[in-house]
Amino acid sequence: MQPWSFGLPIQLHEHALPSRRSGLGIVRRTGVAVGFLAATRGLLLALAAALAQTVSTVATAQANPPKDRTPERAFTARADAREATRFSACREHFAHGEPPRIDPQRIPSALRELCFEAFAILHSGQSRTPVFVAQRLNQQSLEAAVAVQRGDRFYAEARLPQSERAQLEDYHGSGWDRGHMAPAGDMPSAAAMTQSFSLANMVPQARELNRGVWADYEKATRRYVRRVTGDVYVITGPYYRERSAAARAIGRSPVLIPDAVFKLVYDPARRKAWAFWAENRDDTRAAQPISLQTLSERLGHDFFPTVDHARLESP
Repeated sequence: MQPWSFGLPIQLHEHALPSRRSGLGIVRRTGVAVGFLAATRGLLLALAAALAQTVSTVATAQANPPKDRTPERAFTARADAREATRFSACREHFAHGEPPRIDPQRIPSALRELCFEAFAILHSGQSRTPVFVAQRLNQQSLEAAVAVQRGDRFYAEARLPQSERAQLEDYHGSGWDRGHMAPAGDMPSAAAMTQSFSLANMVPQARELNRGVWADYEKATRRYVRRVTGDVYVITGPYYRERSAAARAIGRSPVLIPDAVFKLVYDPARRKAWAFWAENRDDTRAAQPISLQTLSERLGHDFFPTVDHARLESP
């Protein structure tokens, strides 16, 4: 660390000096000036010492942070209840501004919240995939998306610790697609399109599923949003039956392979909600949507905490 240094610029003006005829005045004024400068020097040295001690204390604190301080974590898990996620910087992606309440015992661990322009991600550092990705869609956003050129530049999410994020090399030669949870086709701007290619928005997805049935579910969701007025909220994510070391995975990171994927659609104006569910296999066939209640029971989460599920209809 560079030592602290201080400079005190002093300007002497001729008209401020005493007359030569007043020798006593010169001596007295000089004594006062010397005393003043000495006192100032002492004060500056004391300030420099205090600042040096402060810098040393801050450096020590940064090198040894409190072990229980995890400000970027989504929440502290409790075994006896669902936990509310926060997403304080991007609640606009959630119905009624209220993020889901999650059962932490039924999802991979090391959870962190990520906000993007057009979606929000609850990410797991254990699986190195999303737990869910939330979006708000409407006619205007999808009209804007039509004019956006599709990107193709995947990237590792630098906001995540290196030990908790997927790397490009994990997918290379794996035989699995990098499956978008928030689809590129939904992105309303060039910036949002670029962000959708973050690996934090991907799961290892069966190739035929990703390019067939799952792509059809994404298109069906967009068709519905274009037909109605108002905002429609979509939550997409993976499902893991096994989260231990025995779970299927790709790459050196490794990245866990989900057993299934889901896409939940909620139209608050019409009180409708449904979910597409697909086993993560190449031979998966299209199926009828399931209810929000069925999905919540299957996953253990309350995706819309302020909504009365019993009053919702399926399309």
